[in-house]
Amino acid sequence: QVQLVESGGGLVQAGGSLRLSCAASGRFDGINSMAWYRQAPGNERELVAQISSGGSTVYADFVAGRFSISRDNARHTQYLEMNNLTPEDTAVYYCYVQVTVVVNVEGAKRNIERWGTGTLVTVSS
Repeated sequence: QVQLVESGGGLVQAGGSLRLSCAASGRFDGINSMAWYRQAPGNERELVAQISSGGSTVYADFVAGRFSISRDNARHTQYLEMNNLTPEDTAVYYCYVQVTVVVNVEGAKRNIERWGTGTLVTVSS
């Protein structure tokens, strides 16, 4: 099984910063892509940022240079540094990973996806 533990959400004033963390644990052969999504009330879940196993990053247009995603492969952890936050950034932020797991005694592998339970970020005006 693979578990994700998120931390770092909270209440911040507009213009402030927060750093989210998401640590993966359990039995897996490796972590492929890692990402952060968010969902505001009444909206669909949307991608915020993604980082590949090689460190390539993709950001949503609304990030506009304010956020930075990173990963520590030794700790199986990803981070989202968020700066210059606005009330429009208020949402539940979810971490996502795609990991490779061994599925049988012969060593066959497959990729699976896991989501964190979410951490609330509230930005006050």
